[in-house]
Order: sequence, then C-alpha cells, then structure tokens
Amino acid sequence: MAPRWLRGPGPSCCRAPVLLAAFAALRFGELAALQRRDVDLEARTVSVRRSYAETRTDGLTVKAPKSAAGVRTVAFPASPVPELAHHLAEHAEAGRTGLVFVGARGGVLRRNNFRRIWLRTLASTGLGDVHFHDLRHTGNTLAATGGATTRELMQRMGHSSVRAALVYQHLVNGRHHQIADYVDGQIRKARRPPRGPSGT
Repeated sequence: MAPRWLRGPGPSCCRAPVLLAAFAALRFGELAALQRRDVDLEARTVSVRRSYAETRTDGLTVKAPKSAAGVRTVAFPASPVPELAHHLAEHAEAGRTGLVFVGARGGVLRRNNFRRIWLRTLASTGLGDVHFHDLRHTGNTLAATGGATTRELMQRMGHSSVRAALVYQHLVNGRHHQIADYVDGQIRKARRPPRGPSGT
C-alpha cells in the first residue's frame, strides 16, 4: 500500500504529479511542462523534453532542460498507471501537445498555486514540513535501493555529473550498514550464555 501522502486526501487532479514526482523523480518544472505525447502508459515511460521556469524578471518561460542529460526518458512503476490514466482522461488538456498538468483555471501549473494545495494536504495528514522536492529525493532513493548503477541514476535524474548519483548510493550503502549492525547486535545477544536461577 502506498504511503498516506501518496493516497490523498488532496484533490484527484493533484495526485498524478505527486506520483510522477515520487516514482519518476521529476522536478516540478519538468512536470508542469509535460505534454500528452510525453507520457506512454503502455510502456510506462515519461519523456522529459522541456521545463517551465519562473523568475521575477522573465516571468513564466518554457525552455530545454539545464543540460543535455536533462532530456531523458524515465520508466515508472505499474502501480500509478490507473491514476495517471484517470488524470489524462479527466484533467489533462486535449491533443498530443496538450499539457498533462494544468492549474485551477486551466493555465500552466504554477509552483505558488500548487503550493497552497500541497500545504493543505500536509496539514490534513499531519506530515509537517515536507517539501514537494522531497518526492524527487524519494524517487532517487528508491532507485538506488533497487540497485541502480551510478550511470543509471545519472540518466534517471537528468544529471551529467556523478556527484548527485553517488549521494544516493552512499545513502543506501549507509542504510545497509545500519541493517548489518542491527543483525550483528542480534547475533551478540544470541551468543550470551543463559542466566542461572540467581541471575548470575
């Protein structure tokens, strides 16, 4: 069963971007710029070709990802497919180039508007201070846990440098040591001689 922050109770139109952020490790700007033709439910892939950015000086602009590595195709699990299919049928713009995710008034999904929904959802679930970008970290950690190589993590994350990929691999490796230490503690307990009736 998915964690409660993936099950709701946020609006149904907002569950799909949360699922892709978590399980495909996409950035918010990449999600906002997705078009229907970028999502292949049968192949379970999403293609990142562009990203929205918003600044005080230029406003909202669409552009190519920061580097060539940012243009990529990412596979996602089968579990979110029904939710994504429902979203495409009920909430996405029409046509192959229609936006997958739109704002409340039908325009581009903007970070500030989505943040209000995000904060209300967090408050209703009692999760506290969780940032939307944390979902991308979740996706990267899950991929590393699944045994993704450094090169595979780089491709999935859209990075041309190994540095970020190694962070997640080290994180997982550190967890493996925690597990091993716990097991070692259980071994030591089993090796202790049983206590006598007097406790000696």
